[in-house]
Amino acid sequence: MKILVIQQKMIGDVLVSSIICNNLRLAYPDAQIDYLVYESTKPVLEGNKSISNVIVFQEKHRKNKKELINLALTIRAEKYDLLIDAYSKLESWIITALSGAKRKISYKKIGRTFLYTDNVPFEDFPKSDLGLAIERRLSLLEPLNLKITIDPLPQLYVTSEENETAQSLLKRYQVDSDRRTVMISLIGSEKLKTYPLNYMAKVIDIIADSHNVNILFNYFPKQISDAKIIFEATKTSTQKKIYFDLLASDLRGYIAIMNQCDIIIGNDGGAINMAKALQKPSFIIFSPWIEKKIWATFEDGIHHLSVHLKDYKKELFVAKTEKELKKDALQLYKEFQPELFKSKLKTFLSKNLSND
Repeated sequence: MKILVIQQKMIGDVLVSSIICNNLRLAYPDAQIDYLVYESTKPVLEGNKSISNVIVFQEKHRKNKKELINLALTIRAEKYDLLIDAYSKLESWIITALSGAKRKISYKKIGRTFLYTDNVPFEDFPKSDLGLAIERRLSLLEPLNLKITIDPLPQLYVTSEENETAQSLLKRYQVDSDRRTVMISLIGSEKLKTYPLNYMAKVIDIIADSHNVNILFNYFPKQISDAKIIFEATKTSTQKKIYFDLLASDLRGYIAIMNQCDIIIGNDGGAINMAKALQKPSFIIFSPWIEKKIWATFEDGIHHLSVHLKDYKKELFVAKTEKELKKDALQLYKEFQPELFKSKLKTFLSKNLSND
């Protein structure tokens, strides 16, 4: 049996959609299971034996329709028995249409149902604490009636060499091994997904004041100016616990460093999703325009918690569309002071740093 799973998009999406491959492997241990993703997301799939081949969707496939058609024809030549489209946008519709796959599964979207043999409802509300991001992916497996116990947890695989390299890095920076270590998802993928810098500094102060911990920052080198603003806005006592320059050189390096940490706190994004896949407790601060119900995955009130301005000031969201919320996001962020969720954050810290 030959299967293709499609999920172009960012790291979090690719990692979460890998649960489709994982469960297909449980159901069809001898199948060829290929995964079509952006090249930048490949590192989160390393070591995943559920995936036979990673097919790379390159920038040229996005910019040039001829290149996209060539990719689709290459996929057609593989003669897949089953195609699961977790992306369901124009690029994947073209690939699906030309794939020649015997069975094609995706979400039910008006005007696109003819492309697929099975169209699955795109649910609007979660039915469990898994969150919509997980539940929607798993729903794509339902038409197959798999005779397995479904595993909803995304997985990351870290080699012993990667762990040793990360441990050596922490030693080189003289990170206190007697203290628990907190990773901060410091800056979002864009300004509209980034908790105000002065507020983030206050959050870090709350962490440092509450517990005697090591604090690591996750940011890209191009974000260093914003990272410095946050650092300099924290208290002197907090700064003594921060290892500002301790950064991974690449995505695999970040994964290995995160594997040495105890918890993660901060902006929603790939860093949080990778930490969850490493089974690290998480506390997410959502942007006002992002729907919490989608990416608040595995929320149990203990190990995984999240906060959203709507939790505290519902009146600001009455009759507002997503487009309007996105337009007003920066103004809404100003209303989301750390004091609103300070007690919830301190409870999370107490429950997950009990051995400090």
